[in-house]
Amino acid sequence: MDLDIRDLELIEALERHQTLTAAAKDLFVSQPALSQRLLRLEQRLGAPLFERRGRRIVANAAGVRMLRAARVALSELRDAVRDVAEIHTGTRDSVRIWTQCSTNYQWLPGVLREFRRLQPSADVTVETVPHDAHIDALVNGDIDVAIVNKLAHQMDRVRLHELFDDELLAIVASDHPWARKAYVEADDFTDAHLVMFDSYDPTRSPATPLPIPDGAQPAKLTLLPLVTDLIIETVVASDAVTVMPSWIAAAHLATGRVVGIQIGSEAHGRTWYAATRRGRQTEQIATFVEVLRESLSRGDHLRPPSAAAVREP
Repeated sequence: MDLDIRDLELIEALERHQTLTAAAKDLFVSQPALSQRLLRLEQRLGAPLFERRGRRIVANAAGVRMLRAARVALSELRDAVRDVAEIHTGTRDSVRIWTQCSTNYQWLPGVLREFRRLQPSADVTVETVPHDAHIDALVNGDIDVAIVNKLAHQMDRVRLHELFDDELLAIVASDHPWARKAYVEADDFTDAHLVMFDSYDPTRSPATPLPIPDGAQPAKLTLLPLVTDLIIETVVASDAVTVMPSWIAAAHLATGRVVGIQIGSEAHGRTWYAATRRGRQTEQIATFVEVLRESLSRGDHLRPPSAAAVREP
């Protein structure tokens, strides 16, 4: 069989980035060199694997079949490398987690207590990963569990474990005019002072879209650090509004100081998942995911944080 690991990595990178330039940058080779490698691979296999669609290159039927094989083989090899390192050192790996909603970890202390009861020698660490790089970080072994709700096309590279459902709500002070509304729409934001986490900075490239209805144009936008309490206190002390996942806002809504309003005439729910690598999981990772699922299914993520709440490093 005239294939090697570099061929498999080439197929995986091309499908992930869908341009030769981006794939070449990922693999630390020049674009012409990568193009030649692809040509030689297709010649050895006797069939083209990708076709051009505008500026993108997309896997054809033969490419899709090779991609499935590449993912299985590379996943097994990466697992084997981690296993060998563990065997050599005689230590257990920690479970490294990352979440798209990194502003509140009120659910984590309870999960940690149960996990450490079941796996007393294992550690859990919260990692910092750019929002657009978590799938690569997961597949490459830089993190072990990613808590996500946005299912991009790359999600087929990982395994998803369903956790819970929530929705985005508009959050205002209890005496705000919106507090009496059943729901708000795009026009309601026209004169609004919108306060959001600075992860939504529109000057970044690419910018993260604001979680407000299409066509909504708030009169003023204020960006604040990723601290939920700071956002809530700003809303309470002014006529500002914010948008926040219902499970993050739950503890603050329970105080009665703020009110959550549905966005749009119909509620739009979102499903959260724990994403892990495909293939065999370590006992520690499998246990952590199971504890996480059980904890969040009980609604532990909706309860106020305890004094022992764990903060993100």
